[in-house]
Amino acid sequence: MFDYLIVGAGFAGSVLAERLATRSNKKVLIIDKRPHIAGNAFDHYNEEGVLVHKYGPHIFHTNSKDVFDYLSQFTEWRSYEHRVLASVDGQLVPMPINLDTINKLYGLNLTSFELEDWFESVAEQVPVIRTSEDVVVSKVGRELYEKFFRNYTRKQWGMDPSELDKSVTSRVPTRTNRDNRYFTDTYQAMPLNGFTAMFEKMLAHPNIKIMLNTDYKEIIDVIPFKEMIFTGPVDEYFDYKFGKLPYRSLDFKHETLNTETFLPTAVVNYPNEHAYTRITEFKYLTGQKHPKTSVVYEYPQADGDPYYPVPRPENAELYNKYKKLADQTPNVHFVGRLATYKYYNMDQVVAQALTLYKKLTEKTEEDKAIAEIEKIVIKGKSLNGSAIKISSKNGNH
Repeated sequence: MFDYLIVGAGFAGSVLAERLATRSNKKVLIIDKRPHIAGNAFDHYNEEGVLVHKYGPHIFHTNSKDVFDYLSQFTEWRSYEHRVLASVDGQLVPMPINLDTINKLYGLNLTSFELEDWFESVAEQVPVIRTSEDVVVSKVGRELYEKFFRNYTRKQWGMDPSELDKSVTSRVPTRTNRDNRYFTDTYQAMPLNGFTAMFEKMLAHPNIKIMLNTDYKEIIDVIPFKEMIFTGPVDEYFDYKFGKLPYRSLDFKHETLNTETFLPTAVVNYPNEHAYTRITEFKYLTGQKHPKTSVVYEYPQADGDPYYPVPRPENAELYNKYKKLADQTPNVHFVGRLATYKYYNMDQVVAQALTLYKKLTEKTEEDKAIAEIEKIVIKGKSLNGSAIKISSKNGNH
């Protein structure tokens, strides 16, 4: 009998498996449909010996010391700050938009203070920010919106930014300085030996059993367990009772080239030309030295593995129906991107999993306390019963 069946060996499932096994001495079975652990963060050495991310670039960054310290138990780190260029008007310019982006694009020589005024002069007045289009035009105006955001978003999401929730483009900042880092988090680093190696250490405990190439529906009635942690699509768990939750997927085209470097930086975005949205060169991320290099082209699509929940009000309403069912399902805990229908970064998934572990631990302690109280109460009743009998016997002299 397993204490926990964990469905999904990505960040959410693996963190919980590790905590439950090592800290709570629970017996855990973790399963995954795929032939590997590490979920979408899975990396491996390709046929040419280049370390690549199978499901597109995964760049770790966080402001949480707790999350960073937790993962540091399973990996050493390579310091890495991510930089992105965008192909616009025949030039490669920094993304997110910053001082250098504007000066290079328009042949200007603005200072940071002058750029603030420049943005104000081109920004549109939007009384209520509702959509992704509203976010961008209210900050940087219509022209930059058309150059950098509109077509990229159409490719990525299959719909116009005016149809998408404001959260999509709110993730991308606009800067008035020359900071060309994509992220500004306190901790920015990559696992020294890759993500998969980190997951292998995380799951290397005798209390953890792993089954790959396994659908949980195939074993749920065969292998006994007490509680389940589910990290897959929440609508799938409930057999699409209210209909399918919409996702966008990606098709990855990997290519190894007979050259040491291919791109001028780790990622180049293509907002306007080509069917793909971006190209990533992995050696920038991993720091690997190799005479060849490997890149991946990302082609957004409607069908395939679910990657990005589509942020629209009607989809949020549909998810809330599933959430009510999930909240009412005893002994099943839903955690992670797919189970909570949210586009979390890796560190946010780790934090969510650690929070759930804390709740499970508190619940266990509470159950123990209740059990102890019940024992005392039962023992007390038994003693009281004995006392009554003795008293009654003594009374019959």
